[in-house]
Amino acid sequence: MTALGSRLFAGASWGMKMSREFSAEVIGTFTLVSAVCGAALFSAPSAGLIAVAFAVGLSVLAMAYAVGPISGGHFNPAVTCGLVAAGRFSAGKAIPYIIAQVIGGVAAAAVFYVILQGAPASGKWNTFLAASNTYGGSGFSMPSVALIEVVITALFVLVIVSVTSPRAPAGFAPIAIGLALVLFHLVAIPVSNASLNPARSTATAVFGGATALQSLWLFWVAPIVGGILGGIVGKWLHAEYVGGPVNP
Repeated sequence: MTALGSRLFAGASWGMKMSREFSAEVIGTFTLVSAVCGAALFSAPSAGLIAVAFAVGLSVLAMAYAVGPISGGHFNPAVTCGLVAAGRFSAGKAIPYIIAQVIGGVAAAAVFYVILQGAPASGKWNTFLAASNTYGGSGFSMPSVALIEVVITALFVLVIVSVTSPRAPAGFAPIAIGLALVLFHLVAIPVSNASLNPARSTATAVFGGATALQSLWLFWVAPIVGGILGGIVGKWLHAEYVGGPVNP
């Protein structure tokens, strides 16, 4: 094979690999946002916030096992940014991953928007605004919402960095990550409706109206700041740098 042929083959292989990773992130985020929308719109009015928390945690647990081996199972721009900060993920691939996550999330919200149009008028359903992440008004203030989103996202990314460390037991990471997501949703839903994920917030805000869209900037900034902090702390705790462990 000529040098040009080798380069073309390598380029095609890289493109196919990226296409699969991109698709895995779309599918995983689609599932996560489906869990958010389905539980928040239809289950929460009867079952309460516990239904939403477990739906989100279980969706990530399942998708981490299903497509995590393909893309790493981020499904969340804050996780992607946090893993870059932790030296676990290439910064050059972050933007394509984030685009894939937003596409998957908005597609899922669009599906549930259509489903909601067919709901019986006599039923007890939530609106997309109720499922969105907002601050102010009759809810918690912007500083309170920002603080909880930074803290819980930092802790969530710290969990991810820790349970995927070479020193962690193999095969159990998705379980710990899924249960951590349940925990953080139980804590944060009453305050911020629990974002931890800008793609999830964008997806519901698109159909949630002006109030949700006006609040959306905070649910990009706070989770990403928290994710980066969690990645930095996790990197320090596990004594890692891009090339490997400092203290093997």
